[in-house]
Amino acid sequence: MSESIGTTAVNSPSADNLTNVDQMPVVPLKMSYREFSLSYEILFVALISLSQLLTQAALGQGVATVHIVGEHFGVNNPAELAWFIAAYSLTVGTFILPAGRWGDLFGNRRLFIIGYAWFALWSIIAGFSVYSNKVLFHFCRALQGIGPALLLPNGLALLGTTYPPGPRKNMVFSIFGSVAPGGFAVGAAFSSLFAELVWWPWAYWVTGIICIALTVLSNFTIPAALDNGTSRENCLERLDLAGTFTGLTGLVLFNIAWNQAPIVGWQMAYTYVILIIGILLIIMFFVIEARFSNYPLVPLRDISANTCFVFACVGAGWASFGIWVYYYWQFSQNLRSELPLIVVARQSPTVISGAAAAIITGRLLNIFPPSYIMFMAMVAFCIGCILFATMPVNQIYWAQTFVSMVVMPFGMDMSFPSSTVILSNSMTRDHQGIAASLVNTIVNYSVSLGLGFAGTVESQINKSGNDLLMGYRSAWYLGIGLSGMGVLVSLYYIVNSTRLEKVSRSRSKSEKQGV
Repeated sequence: MSESIGTTAVNSPSADNLTNVDQMPVVPLKMSYREFSLSYEILFVALISLSQLLTQAALGQGVATVHIVGEHFGVNNPAELAWFIAAYSLTVGTFILPAGRWGDLFGNRRLFIIGYAWFALWSIIAGFSVYSNKVLFHFCRALQGIGPALLLPNGLALLGTTYPPGPRKNMVFSIFGSVAPGGFAVGAAFSSLFAELVWWPWAYWVTGIICIALTVLSNFTIPAALDNGTSRENCLERLDLAGTFTGLTGLVLFNIAWNQAPIVGWQMAYTYVILIIGILLIIMFFVIEARFSNYPLVPLRDISANTCFVFACVGAGWASFGIWVYYYWQFSQNLRSELPLIVVARQSPTVISGAAAAIITGRLLNIFPPSYIMFMAMVAFCIGCILFATMPVNQIYWAQTFVSMVVMPFGMDMSFPSSTVILSNSMTRDHQGIAASLVNTIVNYSVSLGLGFAGTVESQINKSGNDLLMGYRSAWYLGIGLSGMGVLVSLYYIVNSTRLEKVSRSRSKSEKQGV
């Protein structure tokens, strides 16, 4: 099918190559990108892509200034410092899930604008927490993450409802994903500059000011025609309050247990209690969604083997990315004694590599099935972690660090657009928010959860902080294991889908011969 005006595909075919939508039924879109002028389209895509950039920038500003902020609040425990990052990623990952549904009901455009406003508010308050204590800062970082949680799924839903399946949609989604490495680098660079030349709270205040400007610009730029949600009949039931409560609470408690354990130790009884309660609530969530909810937050009945493949690969890959980037900063600052700005400079190749990866991925999605792209992404994640886990402390930058910086963005910018295109093409227009929220939930929650896993491993290996190098290496070994699992899962899927395709072709040939 060519990019017909005002249509989008629904109900994904069972074949692996979901970019081939020739036989997919279509429903009308409320607006097509073809109604835009080129300059307007650039501004539209830029406003939405900036939400991804700022999401990663807020992650970068937390990583880059973690020791500076920790010193201000009197925190030097590595596991507790990790919470400055994990608290943000936790709420981004968990609140994305219902945010997609809220957008489907009340309008993706409306929720997108609210997301920028919320992001601005708590970024500014996070800066003012400098006059208070670490508890308020943790609290602000967690609430700050709700802003991106509103932005990401609804921004992608706006793209999904504006662009029908085809090369242009693939490229737009690739552009959205490509800004992630650059966003992290920008956030880390400017927060480091503010911390060294002015004062670290300015990083958060400036983020808030930028988000205020984007709130106003989005309100006047994004077409009001995209602001209409689905039918609001049975609105309370459609919100799936039972599923939302059990899902959010379960994910939060499960994550808290893993991120708190490295601080207090697994010997503390409440750590196990929180973990068990979290697991039970997650089980209850799946039961509610499968059997009792008429409007499930996650349409489990529509979850196919292909969707599970996407979730497993994206979760494993992005968990390894969180470990890769956080422990690189710890390694550079604590073992190589490098200033934050030096670390930012050494990480700058990710911006160029990420842009190149996005362009290449946009092209490859028009040639290869998404499973092949996902396999390449998992290999990139794995290679990036291997290079870091094996590099000596005093090795020159160009030997392994630089190569890892070039390779790792391909994992990010190949996995994100391919997985988003798969799910966006497989769901109706009214469920574009759910499609986008599922991918973003896995991405951001995996980053936070991966840090919890790595923190537990590191605390058990580093000999009470006396062997930092071995602790960091052990965390990266975990990243290798996670990304390696992603490689195996994606490889199995390629082999299995190829086999099924041959069987399908053989049956089709036999039926034609019979006729």
